[in-house]
Amino acid sequence: MRPQDHEVLILDGACGTNLQEMIIPAAAWAGKEGCNELLNLTSPETIIALHRSFVDAGAMVIETNSFGASRIVLEEYGLQDQVEAMNRAAVENARKAIDGKNNTYIAGSIGPGTKLPSLGHISVDALAAAYDEQVRALVLAGVDLLIIETCQDLLQIKTAMTTCFETLERLNTDIPVMASVTIERTGTMLVGTDIAAAAVTFEPFPIFSFGLNCATGPQDMESHIRWLSRNWPGRISCVPNQGLPEVIDGKTCYSLTPERYAQEMKRFVTEYGVSVVGGCCGTTPAHTKALVKNLAGVRPVVREVIV
Repeated sequence: MRPQDHEVLILDGACGTNLQEMIIPAAAWAGKEGCNELLNLTSPETIIALHRSFVDAGAMVIETNSFGASRIVLEEYGLQDQVEAMNRAAVENARKAIDGKNNTYIAGSIGPGTKLPSLGHISVDALAAAYDEQVRALVLAGVDLLIIETCQDLLQIKTAMTTCFETLERLNTDIPVMASVTIERTGTMLVGTDIAAAAVTFEPFPIFSFGLNCATGPQDMESHIRWLSRNWPGRISCVPNQGLPEVIDGKTCYSLTPERYAQEMKRFVTEYGVSVVGGCCGTTPAHTKALVKNLAGVRPVVREVIV
């Protein structure tokens, strides 16, 4: 998978919020409600159906249901011995959903976990071991690329990147690695880091793209995307939520319609040169379909990066 710089790569949409809208047998949770990754093993038909809905909507990249399939997260459910099995099943389910489409790729999703080293929740060595285990499982299962996303801590980022590329080298595998940070409405990552400091941290690594995902909708990401447009020399990704969440009648709701969402993303492509787009929390296959429609024939604007 090596798209040209002038191409816009369209990722799929949300996993968790869409699963919440699906009918899932109670038995599939096995008393581990909230562990979406368990469904790879206990209800593969649910995960395949979710992936297929985004494939049918035109997504070029399908992310595996493995965001929390690391030892760190699975220990909280007593499932730490299922890391390899869950990640392998996540890839197999995505592969079945793609059903042989040559222009659709599988991205191994790797989240930040629930413990941040900068806050003393976990040691760097333990974090690195967890990343190595998950990266190895996803690569051996046959992913086309890796996405290390929702990064919230510079020490976590350094550990994830270093471990990822060391693991790929040991496996003698060269696949793209995408990286994405989460910037809160405060304008910084969870531990207070701004986009410039995050970019400096990622700069030494040969990543395929760098950008933002989660936390907010496109509007609150614009200033950070603008900064990347002027200062980041490589591909820029933008994978926002469907706007900011609101609680209405006890239910979490997101406000941006598919069309408005797609128009905002198109503007990021044509004004800031974003070349990797997709959806995070709240986004549905309808949002992906709108992205595909609005970005047909559209190429990222040529950027003038400040050296």
